[in-house]
Amino acid sequence: MCGLIGYSGPRDVSGVLLESLRKLEYRGYDSAGVAVVNGALEVHKEKGEISVMESSMPPMQGHTGIGHTRWATCGAPSWKNAHPFLSQDRKIALVHNGIIENHNQIRKGLLENGTVFSSDTDTEVLVHLISHYHKGDLHAAVRRALDDVRGTYSIAVVEEYSDEVVVAKKENPLVLGLGLNENFVASDVTALLEYTSDVVYMEDGESAVISPRGISLYGADGSAADRPPSKVQWSMEEARKGGFEHYMLKEIFEQPRSISETIISYIDELEMLEILPTRKKVDMVKILACGTSYNAGMVGKYVIEELSGIPVQVEIASEYRYTTKTNRCPLVVLITQSGETADTLAACREAKDRGSFTLAITNVVGSSITREADAVLFTKAGPEISVAATKTYTAQLIAVYLLAARLGYMNRSMGDEEMRIFKASLRALPNKVSEILDRAQGLQAAAAMFRDATSAFFIGRNRNFPSMMEGALKLKEISYVHAEGYAAGELKHGPLALLDERTPLVAACLGDHTYDKMVSNVSEVAARGSPILLIANDDNEDCETLADQIVRIPPIEPLFSPVTLAVALQLLSYYVAKERGMPIDKPRNLAKSVTVE
Repeated sequence: MCGLIGYSGPRDVSGVLLESLRKLEYRGYDSAGVAVVNGALEVHKEKGEISVMESSMPPMQGHTGIGHTRWATCGAPSWKNAHPFLSQDRKIALVHNGIIENHNQIRKGLLENGTVFSSDTDTEVLVHLISHYHKGDLHAAVRRALDDVRGTYSIAVVEEYSDEVVVAKKENPLVLGLGLNENFVASDVTALLEYTSDVVYMEDGESAVISPRGISLYGADGSAADRPPSKVQWSMEEARKGGFEHYMLKEIFEQPRSISETIISYIDELEMLEILPTRKKVDMVKILACGTSYNAGMVGKYVIEELSGIPVQVEIASEYRYTTKTNRCPLVVLITQSGETADTLAACREAKDRGSFTLAITNVVGSSITREADAVLFTKAGPEISVAATKTYTAQLIAVYLLAARLGYMNRSMGDEEMRIFKASLRALPNKVSEILDRAQGLQAAAAMFRDATSAFFIGRNRNFPSMMEGALKLKEISYVHAEGYAAGELKHGPLALLDERTPLVAACLGDHTYDKMVSNVSEVAARGSPILLIANDDNEDCETLADQIVRIPPIEPLFSPVTLAVALQLLSYYVAKERGMPIDKPRNLAKSVTVE
């Protein structure tokens, strides 16, 4: 979850730390802090967002330092639990992302040696442990301390009167940034784009020492490692708001481009896409994911089965490890926006242990999942800053469409003519999404229906049902309205009891083979007096009398309606949250990248 930054070079370090932390705040905003080496160590931290910490921050001069923005896991959000943490002699400072699972055991041993603790966190034991092992070499002390640790971490450590930052990684992202006479470390490349596009993605078990003189990288066994830097393709401009009021709105409006770029990356080579095992028949697919990515996987189930005839199971990644080890599934697809989702990474390892071929769908080149999976299908959404996923979700949908077509072509469920029609429809998607964005005012007007709501229901059928689940997830994430997505046929099996004049219902009545059934379901709700918002195609004219409000979206080949429907629901959620005055980009208790299990 949390975001961390480290710097050593000629610049004013406090400016670098603050600017970089702002880029990382989507990873956590319960508290924030910095440690600056100015001969001795100077530390400043506050509960709350980075702006709170910055407003009370005294002048802090120096050229080496570390910073942190926290998403609370162990220990409540508070000043005493904010990072960085200092050793008892105030000579070492540390920031940490992850979980120290055996912190109670370590704490007990340190207490017996006279250590005094000042926080409730697991992290604090680590800085005291490093201090305990420190014999003049900070890097050696860090590695020795980590030998005692059971858990996950990315850490950055500094000590007084030194221009070095020592870092280490295990199952949490950490990237090194290379500059001229200056070097960086961060939990996400977005924090570094202002300064460099040359990065080294650290691997599990590695440690490094950064200073103005360079970067020394060490492998899990402590031996020197040498890996050439990668070039980040994202630009700093992509990570800015670009005149939009919120990152979420900007990212919603970037979808015609992100969809187009994901399509372009693969469509011309789709028939020859070398991401799948061709040596064995794929007669079953299992999709593993969490949250929004799980909803994308649910769409994938309908689409893969429709285009290829191959049965698909979709499971929540966090549950997969606990399932019975049944017969091996030939192809396991893992969907993760960040490529760092802890539960999805663990599921990937479990699938490989069970003998499955693993294919990852992710948005981040160099992320952990790209090294764990057997093959990778990259989405091209660019950086997504808002905690609520929007453009990464629709890019994931494009990826599962491409995968479905490839599987259909492999087993001859799709011939050349079917593939030609599929490609033409896929290429039309960016323009259809642009049409929905041009109608944003209609969705803004519909948001008033939810101003005073405490609960809402979203219903759809077949391939549109998962996008209604995603619409409900978006609404609850950013507007704090309790919302649930249901298959429309399930209304009579419980949810109907909760519908009344204070509970709005959103229904997708689009022009496919489920249309008549959806109209019947909406009629049942209308009879109970619930306010109804209907999302319908321009040419669906016989449903107008059923709803309190109708939002029209352009008709499209039914196979692709989950994409256009998702964009409309994203806009609806955004405008509801704005209507209710919510902190849209940074919803409470949530963070962008879930790197703890």
